Formats: sequence, structure tokens, C-alpha cells
Amino acid sequence: MEEIKPLEVGHVVLRVRNLSRSTPFYELLGFTKVAELGGVMAFFTATGENHHDLALQAVGDGAPSPPPGAVGLYHVAIRYPSDDHVRAAFRALADAGVDIVGASDHGVSHSLYIRDPDGIELELYADVPDWREQGEQVATIRPWDPR
Repeated sequence: MEEIKPLEVGHVVLRVRNLSRSTPFYELLGFTKVAELGGVMAFFTATGENHHDLALQAVGDGAPSPPPGAVGLYHVAIRYPSDDHVRAAFRALADAGVDIVGASDHGVSHSLYIRDPDGIELELYADVPDWREQGEQVATIRPWDPR
């Protein structure tokens, strides 16, 4: 039997309450909107190499949030080229009043945790250069200051 081995996670689809509120937020993170379908779906690319990396599906302003601790998505991680890019995102998000949850040094990466307008948790991170050679463990959690 042939081995099953995925190449990558192709794209993420998030349910949001309102596209007109969520679109500027994801553009602030550096995504470019490439298409919109009837005011219900919006598609974004990070690099322009894929037809889309992120899609938002509007489900209405009255849609409930999942209860804390429920089974389902914990967060989506978005990789940036370097710590400087994560720091720039931190400054822009802080200036925009975005809910910043925390920041961590994972040994292999430096991460900033935020919530989007609908409370969906996102991890903005950059890999530590040469992390494989440094022998760091993925499960490390230490404080990191993104300022």
C-alpha cells in the first residue's frame, strides 16, 4: 500500500460574522483579498503563489461563538519571514486596538497571539533561524517581548 503523506495544509476557511469588519483586519495582517463571492465569502492570499491561503465565510452578525474549551479549532498559525515582521505586526495591531493575548518564545519560533474581531485566536510567528541545528524542542514555552 502506498504511503499517505500530505504536502501541506492548503488553506484555512474561517467563519466570521461580518465580512466588511473582518476583511480590513486580515488585510492589516498582510493578506491581500483576491476575490469575493456575493458578500458571503472572501478569499485572500499571503504570497500570491496560491489561489487563496485564507477564506472567510460570513455567517451573520447574530452567530454565536463556540464556548470556551469546546472541541474544535484552537488557533490558526500564520508564519512571517522574521521576528522583525512579527514585531511590525505587533505595533500595527496594538495601534489598531486589537486584542493581544500574549507572546511566547517556543525555542523554534517566536509567537504573538491575538484575537480577530470575532474572537478567533491567531498565532503570528517567525521561525528562529537555524532552529534545527540548535536542537530546540517544539514544546518549549518561555516569555517573549515583541516590542
